Amino acid sequence: EVQLVESGGGLVEPGGSLRLSCAASGFTFDNFEMKWVRQSPGKGPMWLSTITANGGQTSYVQFVKGRFTISRDNAKNMLYLQMNSLNTDDTAVYYCEIGNTRTGHATAYRGRRGQGTQVTVSS
Repeated sequence: EVQLVESGGGLVEPGGSLRLSCAASGFTFDNFEMKWVRQSPGKGPMWLSTITANGGQTSYVQFVKGRFTISRDNAKNMLYLQMNSLNTDDTAVYYCEIGNTRTGHATAYRGRRGQGTQVTVSS
């Protein structure tokens, strides 16, 4: 059974930092690109970042570039998102999500997410 379990969210003041984690199981983690997405209250899901299966390439939505860093540890089946310089607009539920395979194919796992972790940025 595919499982993605996000953790590390919480309440942080503007300008603060958080590191989110995603523990993956039930699939061959190092065969898939992985993503972080978030959903703010009243809005649809928004893609934030993608990392390739081997971790060699990353991409980010413009407004998090320089603030967020995606990484992965394939030996531990873990995905991370380091978030710095947080602001109130970053308040959302954050999800890790399975992407395409390392060869670019979509599978039935594509788009699967965990339960999410709440990040609240407030003074």
